[in-house]
Amino acid sequence: MAKIIMKGRARLRTLAGCDFACIYLPVTTDALDHLLQNNINLQFALDSYSGQISNHYPKHDMFNLPFSFIPREIQSRKPLDAITIFTDASGKSKKSVVTWKNPKTQKWESDIEVIQGSPQVAELAAVVRAFERFKEPFNLVIDSAYVAGVTVRAEHALLKEISNKKIYDLLSKLIYLVSHREHPYFVMHLRSHTNLPGFIAEGNRRADALAMPADIVLSADLTKLPQVFEQAKLSHAMYHQNIPALIRMFHLSRTQAKAIVATCPNCQKLQLPSMGMGVNPRGINSGEVWQMDVTHFPEFGRLKYVHVSIDTFSGAMYASAHAGEKAKDVEKHLVQAFAVLGIPEEIKTDNGPAYTSQEFKNFHQQWGFRHVTGIPHSPTGQGIVERAHQTLKRMLLQQSGTTKLNSPVLRLSKALFTINFLNGTFEDPNPPIYRHFQNTRRQKLQENPEVLIRDPETQKIQGPYKLVTWGRGYASVSTPQGLRWIPGKWVKPYVTSSEVKEVKTASWKRRRKKNPDFAPSCKPPTADLYVNPLS
Repeated sequence: MAKIIMKGRARLRTLAGCDFACIYLPVTTDALDHLLQNNINLQFALDSYSGQISNHYPKHDMFNLPFSFIPREIQSRKPLDAITIFTDASGKSKKSVVTWKNPKTQKWESDIEVIQGSPQVAELAAVVRAFERFKEPFNLVIDSAYVAGVTVRAEHALLKEISNKKIYDLLSKLIYLVSHREHPYFVMHLRSHTNLPGFIAEGNRRADALAMPADIVLSADLTKLPQVFEQAKLSHAMYHQNIPALIRMFHLSRTQAKAIVATCPNCQKLQLPSMGMGVNPRGINSGEVWQMDVTHFPEFGRLKYVHVSIDTFSGAMYASAHAGEKAKDVEKHLVQAFAVLGIPEEIKTDNGPAYTSQEFKNFHQQWGFRHVTGIPHSPTGQGIVERAHQTLKRMLLQQSGTTKLNSPVLRLSKALFTINFLNGTFEDPNPPIYRHFQNTRRQKLQENPEVLIRDPETQKIQGPYKLVTWGRGYASVSTPQGLRWIPGKWVKPYVTSSEVKEVKTASWKRRRKKNPDFAPSCKPPTADLYVNPLS
């Protein structure tokens, strides 16, 4: 009360240059006398005041009416039992969309205009059109957080000067429409590109589709897209692979893949900020430089020590759970990793006691790889494997909804399968395990020769095709239609013309050596020999 008196007196002196003639205080006479004698704040507030102090209001009717500082709100805090309107906008198509379901015909209707400017400006224009069109109560669903915040605060707002004329016109029109509105309205923000069930998500998807550019809508295969999209959602619910993996596996657009990951509750809890991969030394081929470290995962109980190895070139990872982090546990982990990823040329670790022990030194000399350590107490030198720890733990937590009751070995196996065989990056969509064995120098497969085959259906000779593998009685051949298994008797090596000459010459010499009566005057066939079969 003392602060209000001080502010009021100071404001009146600023505006009128005088003081109040009378100050009315809402206290009793005894309380007023007590406060004037004992309250130092009130004494300071009334310092040098020469007017009258009273606790009896004037007898005018205006002071006897109930007075409220808060004006009546038109905006509802709860959803209304009324029509629901959806707004959206696109920066590519410049479309400003308002769509709703007509309660009489139960059909979807829309109002679309092309607005130049940012998506926020276009959606703000859509909101203004919604207030202009619908005077009755309605629910307004907006997928732009900026526009939703502006619309919620528009009631009883004062607009200051804005340099952007287009935004100023839209905001002033919105404030005018809201302040002169008679029926209530409810504003709701919904995240864009969601795939949740229900009427709200359906209306938001329709608004998104109407705001899309025409070329994107026409190029989409509407008959196959829902099936593929549902398959991608089921796959992500099982493995929780990242956006590049969904794009590569199901041929989705980046927006659709982002929508699947964005609506996954497990992935949203564990979302990481994007950051660079660092400047750690890397190999130029897979199997050259590994990084290895130990992390703790308490959910595994006694096997909480998770040893992780990662190839710095391909990103292929191997992890195993152990009961400790001693040298014997490190050796067990590496033997298992060698069986999966091969033996590297060099492994980089920190200066932990297990890695600097004599037992581990004998181990790496026995297996024939170099061991280097980083700078003591500097985890940045192990940046790649430290990030791998985070990636592995996040994947384990994302998959905990379906694998929490499984053993640590099964949980690690599923997480490693997703990281190594499914996930990729936008720079290289291929999974890490493909890059690992495609670019290795030790485990590179030899090129298979080309062969001719007899088609079992048409009995015609076809080829040449590359031979994939040749087993007992059958051979696998790579054809333009895919891999085919052909009986071994119908697969013959493909020999070029130069090789034919050498084969014929070798055959002539072999027959001459076996048969002493072979005519010595006969000459081996040459490339110039030509016999006309019609002569």
